[in-house]
Amino acid sequence: MKQIGFLSFGHWSSSSGSQTQSASDALLQSIDLAVAAEDLGADGAYFRVHHFARQLGSPFSLLAAIGARTSRIEIGTAVIDMRYENPLYMAEDAGAADLIAGGRLQLGISRGSPEQVIDGWRYFGYQPQEGQTDADMARGHTEVLLEVLRGEGFAQPSPRPMFPNPPGLLRVEPYSAGLRERIWWGAASQRTAAWAAGLGMNLQSSTLISNESGKPFHVQQAEQIQAFRDAWHTARHEREPRISVSRSIFPLVEDRDRAYFGPRNQDTDQIGFIDATTQAIFGRSYAAEPEELIRQLKEDEAIAAADTLLLTVPNQLGVDYNAHVIDSILTQVAPALGWR
Repeated sequence: MKQIGFLSFGHWSSSSGSQTQSASDALLQSIDLAVAAEDLGADGAYFRVHHFARQLGSPFSLLAAIGARTSRIEIGTAVIDMRYENPLYMAEDAGAADLIAGGRLQLGISRGSPEQVIDGWRYFGYQPQEGQTDADMARGHTEVLLEVLRGEGFAQPSPRPMFPNPPGLLRVEPYSAGLRERIWWGAASQRTAAWAAGLGMNLQSSTLISNESGKPFHVQQAEQIQAFRDAWHTARHEREPRISVSRSIFPLVEDRDRAYFGPRNQDTDQIGFIDATTQAIFGRSYAAEPEELIRQLKEDEAIAAADTLLLTVPNQLGVDYNAHVIDSILTQVAPALGWR
């Protein structure tokens, strides 16, 4: 069995072919797609967070809205860029959204990827301390967030409060028990995967990771997952971790599918640079008739090693089409692979 959810970047564009013409369209359709995915039997609705872009950028209001409209499906991010985050304010927002959703929040966070503007986190009021990098700053914000989510008091109460306080030091409110164990780290390398395991975070691995060996993408990703598991075992955490991978998968079952994805030539990994010094490997897309798709996916070592699969969806094609793609995977592909 495998948890299967969707991952949306929440793009919007005024181009003639886009079903999401505005930010309002992207947000409201994200809610509708989460509701539809729950009705279809999917397990998760996840959203990518980008700033200064025509994409979803303020996750907690969206997650709370979805939590109020659904009852079972996991609701999460993949990922929030921690360079931009105030960890205490984030703990408040996350706690509120998790309580609204009844404890279904799954927060994917990371040090972030290249953004639309240069050092965008500076406009949000953050900059690394002397001798630190922006990645160091993101990890520092993360460690504060994880500590706050333990729910222990740390703030000295006022001797003359506006309202009566409970005894002792105060914590950030609202507090949602269990959320600390539902934080995921989006790792690009074996080193950061091991770091996340040491801190007791779950692992998210996307369709883009550092090219550390030149091996096929799915093999390198499977090795990253093993490095995470090894570090988790060394840390002796009491619970079992969760691990997700994301993929672009499109069963070609009707003419619309073939028109959109049939001619695509993305069946091989791609090598590129995400900045001046970091070489990355981009995983292939899968688009084929169901029987061929099943054969191809059986060979993906990283999918086999993960407990959760996030399906990247082309949100600008609209809710109905994306619900169709999710349904095709759940009914025509997943059972043959033992995922359902």
